[in-house]
Amino acid sequence: MPGTRIFYGWRIVGVAGALQFLQSALMHQAFGAYVAMLSDEKGWSKTALSGAAALQSVESALLGPLLGWFVDRFGTRGMVRLGTLLFGLGMIMLSRIDSLMGFYAVVVLIAVGTSVGGYFPLTVAIVHWFERQRARALSSMSLGLALGGTMVPLVAWTMQTWGWRATALGSGLLIIIVGWPLASLVYGKPQERGETVDGVPAPLAPDSKPASLGGVSKVLARQGFTVAEALRTRAFWLVGLGHSFALLVVTAVNVHAITHMKESLGYSLAEASIVIALMTIAQIGGVMLSWTFGDRYDKRRLAAASMLMHGGGLLMLTFASGPLMLGAFALLHGVAWGLRGSLMVAIRADYFGRHAIGMILGLSTVLLAIGQIGGPMIAGMMADLTGDYRAGFTLLALLAGLGSLFFVLARKPE
Repeated sequence: MPGTRIFYGWRIVGVAGALQFLQSALMHQAFGAYVAMLSDEKGWSKTALSGAAALQSVESALLGPLLGWFVDRFGTRGMVRLGTLLFGLGMIMLSRIDSLMGFYAVVVLIAVGTSVGGYFPLTVAIVHWFERQRARALSSMSLGLALGGTMVPLVAWTMQTWGWRATALGSGLLIIIVGWPLASLVYGKPQERGETVDGVPAPLAPDSKPASLGGVSKVLARQGFTVAEALRTRAFWLVGLGHSFALLVVTAVNVHAITHMKESLGYSLAEASIVIALMTIAQIGGVMLSWTFGDRYDKRRLAAASMLMHGGGLLMLTFASGPLMLGAFALLHGVAWGLRGSLMVAIRADYFGRHAIGMILGLSTVLLAIGQIGGPMIAGMMADLTGDYRAGFTLLALLAGLGSLFFVLARKPE
């Protein structure tokens, strides 16, 4: 019956969540386990391994504006399919590397794949499908990212049982076999399936013609800012810097937390992976908080509170003297990531509208690169200089706390 038909936008959310699950489980959250294994086997320094994470961020900064332009003009499905294929091939090639330069090259290929076929185009698609429940839809997609982290102990177990090369090879094959059919279900805009935003009929003016407003229809005016208009607002820069300062902590934890727990705190790879899994369970809780409250309360205040939790959680990890402090880290950082992360695109869409959201998000990646590059590099370099992660992690935690001010000040532009 027509009244019981599921709005296809929610199917897009489900597909996007599944693709995010694959990326999170097999690379993003598992990257720290690869770093720990390669550090032990190859003897590469923490700075050198951090450079691989930095390369991913440089790629994102360079590719982001191009992706924004491309998705605004040519759609999402082809991008997601291409990105999934590149991601899978990159993981297969990771299983064959023997040099640091080879590792860097493969990481760049994987980064291109996850950018072209991952979070960026999927969130742009969801923004176009939803308006009234946008934060809820984006939060639902983020569940895939969070659930992927619960697979880190399984990935670590396969590394210890069959080796990291076999794990990378199997991951690459799984990505292509499962990810390609999922990517084929993605539609970037509801018009591509003859549907409308939120699944409701588009309103018409009384004379059935769009009313004019300075030569531009009111419908187009409601869709939001142009790129140039967005760049002239304080909110664009403040939200971007706040997001970037959050990523200082997120990327440092993804790259170095497992190594810190192994080398400084004396935990095994399996035990450290369990802490990461607990963190991602807390992240699921944060996503559900965003799902419940993101469309009801001031998103920037929720994001500001999350920044303080990021900083406090990282300090718990830095100076952990037992399981309770590690549990506090997992809870604080995980909830903060799930709550704040789900709101970042929703805030920008609320502030700037759908008209040029792809390009606006793409240009934002230039600011995000500050955190994506700075987090792993600061932690890794200071660990090589001082012998542990305490100084680097403490600095990053303080910067995250400072970053909460950016969200407090980022009021919606007129």
